[in-house]
Amino acid sequence: MTDAPVRLHADEIETNTGLVRRLLATQFPEWADLPVRVFSSAGSDNAIYRLGDALAVRLPRRPSAAGQVEQELAWLPRLAPHLPLTIPVPLALGQPGEGSPLTWGVYRWLPGEPAFRENLTDFPQAARDLAGFIRALQAMDPTGAPMADSTGGERGAPLLSRDAYTRENIARSPDDLDRVALTAAWEVALQAPVWDDAPVWIHGDLKSDNLLAEHGRLSAVIDFGALRVGDPACELAVAWNWLDAESRLVFREAVGCDEATWVRGRGWALSIAAAEIPYYLHTNPAMVARSRYALSQVLLDSPTR
Repeated sequence: MTDAPVRLHADEIETNTGLVRRLLATQFPEWADLPVRVFSSAGSDNAIYRLGDALAVRLPRRPSAAGQVEQELAWLPRLAPHLPLTIPVPLALGQPGEGSPLTWGVYRWLPGEPAFRENLTDFPQAARDLAGFIRALQAMDPTGAPMADSTGGERGAPLLSRDAYTRENIARSPDDLDRVALTAAWEVALQAPVWDDAPVWIHGDLKSDNLLAEHGRLSAVIDFGALRVGDPACELAVAWNWLDAESRLVFREAVGCDEATWVRGRGWALSIAAAEIPYYLHTNPAMVARSRYALSQVLLDSPTR
């Protein structure tokens, strides 16, 4: 059994079970005697360790993930009572130490399994449940919330802010992908009217491995590291990276967005997937497979086909 996650980034911050034990011993001795083991995850921002049966430790894998635990501690307890699905429960903020340069967190372990189709008894109902979660999140007051950077291509920013980045990633994609069709689909998305209403809350990274199922039903949404307020179109990328054509129609009706937001959402699905494939091609096969699926669904729906 490995004691460290697979390395994913050139600037990866190395972690292992020994480091977790030392951090707990010096900062949270009440948990120091619990067994620690690596949890295999397709996530890329944080290394996850099981701590006993009821807890988890999350440590940033790279400098760009700094501050996510603080953000979750600040906002998730406020959001949770108003949401129809379970979300993470952060319990403690760990400080840099033992050679680990960033803050880290201890969380309650949420039961369930990744919300892959085979783990759900009614996929269209899961689509409705997620749409209800999105509507509830967007209805909440965003006063004081972190804003998406309108120029940096952050989740929730205008789609146009990712134009050069997305075209570069399409150009770098494997030869078996249809770069011409992907570029045409991207250009269609860019033509959609921009979001000109008030910014709303977005999770920012909805996908199968950030959704949990229990007893065949969608039960939880996890990993709020991209939590922001901005254009809600980004949230709709899940319609292509997770859902099939039938459930996508159910989701669209249930989420109740306008045509322009839906088209921008398809653009977000394309942009995110096109970035993940070349970056993780040799390190994260689960993420690459999901991103390939997203691109296939985008092209299936694209009016350029």
